[in-house]
Amino acid sequence: MAANCLEKSSVFSICLTVPRTLHHQRLDRVLSNLLPEYSRAHIQRWIKGGYVKIEKLTPSQNHRVAAEQIIEIHAPTENQTTATAQAMDLDIIYEDRDIIILNKPMGLVTHPGAGNPNGTLLNALLYHYPELSLVPRAGIVHRLDKNTTGIMIVSRNLTSHYKLTSMLQERKIKREYLAIVHGKMIAGGTINTNLGRSGQRRTLMAVREHGKVAITHYRIIDRFALHTYLRVSLETGRTHQIRVHLAHLGFPIVGDRDYSNISKISYRVSTTLRQALENFNRQALHATKLELSHPTTGVLSSWEVDPPEDFRQLLLCLNEDATSS
Repeated sequence: MAANCLEKSSVFSICLTVPRTLHHQRLDRVLSNLLPEYSRAHIQRWIKGGYVKIEKLTPSQNHRVAAEQIIEIHAPTENQTTATAQAMDLDIIYEDRDIIILNKPMGLVTHPGAGNPNGTLLNALLYHYPELSLVPRAGIVHRLDKNTTGIMIVSRNLTSHYKLTSMLQERKIKREYLAIVHGKMIAGGTINTNLGRSGQRRTLMAVREHGKVAITHYRIIDRFALHTYLRVSLETGRTHQIRVHLAHLGFPIVGDRDYSNISKISYRVSTTLRQALENFNRQALHATKLELSHPTTGVLSSWEVDPPEDFRQLLLCLNEDATSS
């Protein structure tokens, strides 16, 4: 739990209260739990450097903390993100001194990784906001898949990064998506399963008994002959959660080459819709709304973005097919 946070341009300062669940744990392990965005090595450098205090004393990393103790950190900032800044356009919806709200386009990878060392959202953020090199992952606190479009939030400093990360863990950030799926749903509902790495392909996820809890809520916006238009909200935020959950339910997302078992388009649809479905080369999933209490002001704020042109055109074809049937 954080309290009395203060951040200056060259110093990261934060006060943390040790929860009862971490009573008598080692200091470095407690801080790793409370500040998951920082590596254990980074936290240990803070402790060894004397930047961590407990009741005005300088502890060692092996120190055992007690529940309800106050841990104070006053550490100089240092580069957290070493990726290269690259000039790329960004669709910024809102920004202030603490957060950035942006609309991610199709095809943009969030973080550099295997096969995508450059040209990512992180590289673009470092170009437009050089100060983000001081923030873990250039301020990115959640991700969207490469071919999922829509709204994302980025923190502009260490304190807001910590708060936003904590809010995500505590399920205090509301995220809503639009999805077009194969199949005609009868009603909305909730999917509650455990998700883990797929046993067949390690880059994919699957419903696994010993995975992490994942909860997805969905409601129907519109029904078509062979498809359904959904509004989906996340209670948890696991990798590929919506895609895996809807496929597990038997309603895979249109265009999802990884999780859909739909290989042929039904002869019952019009030629125009058939072509639209065959040419839709990504999952029909769009992050449309974000709602949270601002990490600094506490004011409840929300932002919403419409789906891109390809998504809207697919909906138009679905509606025209339904009208002509």
